[in-house]
Amino acid sequence: MKLAVLFPGIGYTCDKPLLYYAGKLALNYGYELKRVEYGNFPAGIKGDQEKMKAAYESALTQTEEILKDVDFGQYEDILFISKSVGTVVAACYRQKYHIVCRSIFFTPLEETFMFIEAPFAGGILFHGTKDPWVRDSSVIRKGCERIGQPLYITENGNHSLETGNVALDIANLQKIMEQVEAYIKSGIAEEDL
Repeated sequence: MKLAVLFPGIGYTCDKPLLYYAGKLALNYGYELKRVEYGNFPAGIKGDQEKMKAAYESALTQTEEILKDVDFGQYEDILFISKSVGTVVAACYRQKYHIVCRSIFFTPLEETFMFIEAPFAGGILFHGTKDPWVRDSSVIRKGCERIGQPLYITENGNHSLETGNVALDIANLQKIMEQVEAYIKSGIAEEDL
């Protein structure tokens, strides 16, 4: 049995493109899909470290409640797919509960790397060079180097990995999902494909 868990961002729900299509790909490869739907965040979080910390702590508490009845031990393959603050929540949850899983991080925040120790096996990360939620893109690059995991860059991509050019955004989304699909397939035994 295989399980994929979606961890959304603040305002970036599981129905938005990155999580929606990554979840569909996981379903196509036989994963059971669990959506962690949290919310009730205060306004004006971006740039406010106290509100960001409160939002992360609230999301983690809600995640623990949502996933409390999941028996992770019954799955031979677990995939955490996360976006923005969800990357922090997924990394912390994985560490706190000793979950052995592979991870897809869309637009990780700098705080995500506080919960990922090197060497970290089984993760890929996606970042836009114009992400306003990240003060310094080099922190994301250095974090990926430290944990030895690949970072896929969307040039001029914002926090949704979009550039504002619709045709380019669709082409970029296709490339991102091709990388996601290759990563999902890489962890599945040949006879299960």
